[in-house]
Amino acid sequence: MLLYDAENQILGRFSSTVAKKLLTGEKVVVVNSEKAVISGNPRTAIDKYIHKLERGDPIHGPFFPKMPDQILRRTVRGMLPWDRTRGRDAFRNLKVYIGIPDELKEKKFEKVKNADADKLRISYITLEQLSLALGAKKRW
Repeated sequence: MLLYDAENQILGRFSSTVAKKLLTGEKVVVVNSEKAVISGNPRTAIDKYIHKLERGDPIHGPFFPKMPDQILRRTVRGMLPWDRTRGRDAFRNLKVYIGIPDELKEKKFEKVKNADADKLRISYITLEQLSLALGAKKRW
């Protein structure tokens, strides 16, 4: 089982690494999903996700999540072959948490080296800020 910490990780790069690990058959646990980062203009990112949220029919979908852990799960899902059994089986091996749960407090977490957001020179928005802008109720 692989344990990843999403704090200060760029969402797309981090998600692609997680998707590759899932496709090899690994079980992956991601913590601190609310601290993942989307690079670029925050207003543009919010507008893009609001457009996704309002797309389609409220009864028949497509449905898009508002909570940060579910947004990260949906991003990883988009990088898997979802229309094949292999992709759906891989997606079942993914667990994403907001914060760090009590049973994982003593564990050591990995970071994805090429997804580190510490050297970003452009503006960014965290998944926590994005989900609050989408209308999620803060329960974390």
